[in-house]
Amino acid sequence: MEAGNKIGSSAYPTSLPPPVRGGGSSGTLGCHLARRLVEIGVKDVFSVPGDFNLTLLDHLIAEPELNLIGCCNELNAGYAADGYARAKGVGACVVTFTVGGLSVLNAIAGAYSENLPVICIVGGPNSNDYGTNRILHHTIGLPDFSQELRCFQTVTCAQAVVNNLDDAHELIDTAISTALKESKPVYISISCNLPGIPHPTFDREPVPFFLVPKVSNQLGLEAAVQATADFLNKAVKPVLVGGPKLRVAKAQEAFVELADASGYPIAVMPSAKGLVPEHHPHFIGTYWGAVSTSFCAEIVESADAYVFVGPIFNDYSSVGYSLLIRKEKAIMVEPNRVTIGNGPSLGWVFMTDFLSALAKKLKRNSTAVENYRRIFIPPGMPLKHGDDEPLRVNVLFKHIQEMLSGDTAVIAETGDSWFNCQKLRLPENCGYEFQMQYGSIGWSVGATLGYAQAAKDKRIIACIGDGSFQVTAQDISTMIQCGQRNIIFLINNGGYTIEVEIHDGPYNVIKNWNYSGLVDAIQNGEGKCWTTKVRTEDELKEAIATATGEKKDSLCFIEVFAHKDDTSKELLEWGSRVSSANSRPPNPQ
Repeated sequence: MEAGNKIGSSAYPTSLPPPVRGGGSSGTLGCHLARRLVEIGVKDVFSVPGDFNLTLLDHLIAEPELNLIGCCNELNAGYAADGYARAKGVGACVVTFTVGGLSVLNAIAGAYSENLPVICIVGGPNSNDYGTNRILHHTIGLPDFSQELRCFQTVTCAQAVVNNLDDAHELIDTAISTALKESKPVYISISCNLPGIPHPTFDREPVPFFLVPKVSNQLGLEAAVQATADFLNKAVKPVLVGGPKLRVAKAQEAFVELADASGYPIAVMPSAKGLVPEHHPHFIGTYWGAVSTSFCAEIVESADAYVFVGPIFNDYSSVGYSLLIRKEKAIMVEPNRVTIGNGPSLGWVFMTDFLSALAKKLKRNSTAVENYRRIFIPPGMPLKHGDDEPLRVNVLFKHIQEMLSGDTAVIAETGDSWFNCQKLRLPENCGYEFQMQYGSIGWSVGATLGYAQAAKDKRIIACIGDGSFQVTAQDISTMIQCGQRNIIFLINNGGYTIEVEIHDGPYNVIKNWNYSGLVDAIQNGEGKCWTTKVRTEDELKEAIATATGEKKDSLCFIEVFAHKDDTSKELLEWGSRVSSANSRPPNPQ
């Protein structure tokens, strides 16, 4: 990152701000925190009020450039901050002590797994209560206020407990700057009696952060580039595969630069979909082992050299550890390290520097691209349906594909939507997000709320299963209140389909809801919201035409009825392999 440049889409000014504030709330902790959030690019903060954070919320509301969005629960507030950070580069949420903090904890863990800088702010106890034997409400009944802090220590990269104004400025700014540098969430607890008290450390407007750029060890960089170029220039049919750590390394442009220079085919790991341009002429699809898009795995696994840029190989992305990848043929490019086959591993070599330098050293080689084009056969179309035949899921996603453009973004919920959305071909500038590493069902409702607030130039298309929706449905209310115009496809197939394919049982069947009726009740005559039920392809076409036409400025909720066994073929294959990995017997002792 260039010094003093930007985090997400927030550019830092080059001149210093005025030395002293004006206005009635000048010089307070609450005002400083609000201005700091605005300065790093946060315009919307997702919150749930509680008695320990109310005074702090007053100061956030008083900041004219900050919009406070009240959520229905803390979990969704955290998911919304996650979605916001994906679109804007940083997000923030505010909750109350312990009951709020432990509720948002799951969402913060998910943001940690996805390398998202989320500022989690908690209203804490009165500063006078620290160090006493007092027992407070919202605790487990012990005079120990550190339980919440201890829980957050493993899922945040920095923690600050602010109960003294003298070091509050330092603690807050250190935590926030650490989140930006590490691209991970942080936890900030602020005593409830401190936000409104003036203190001289807050008299000046926040000075923009100067985040020192990470510079590669030049000798290590040169050695890594030379060894990699020697390795790849001897290969006959090398390939490039983009992974999810492209985001944290901010290396998407350098990846495309390397692809353009090398002529290699480019594939994407499933969790990196949306980070690699699918309109690129050398794009060959998603590499996901046995459930890859057609002809992609054949090209990747038959290559004599592959460059994995920012990969994460877990049990899900490796389809139960079944990838046919050999270490001696692989170049692994991490955000700060490069490993060449079974040979050298060089640290303090940063991904962007490495990819840009390597692009200048490689001989152009399009052999694997040409091989792909020889064997490629365009995907078939779903079979024709009868007039009243129940809608099939593959037909649904054929029509969703036609809705995509540079003005849309796709949010895919954990479940069969992972696999169906993975097959969508994204046009240039079309956004795409899902949570593969953590895989928390229900994530997409809050994430859609947050992403839509950050990316107001895009219309969000969310694909959510009924089981996941039941976990976090309430914040449809917040979307309506914010005037969002998302299109939500609720796939009603009567249960947890992804879990059925891993291991079936009666616990995977859920009580059916009248989902569109529920959303109508949530709307309650206030705000722009349109709902419909869809059972056939003709009804789907009509619903999409209405959502993109007459109701284009409304939140559109389309409940799609599908058979409980109507799943993608990829989920069937993936589920059996993950089940096999989960059920491995203990190793002999």
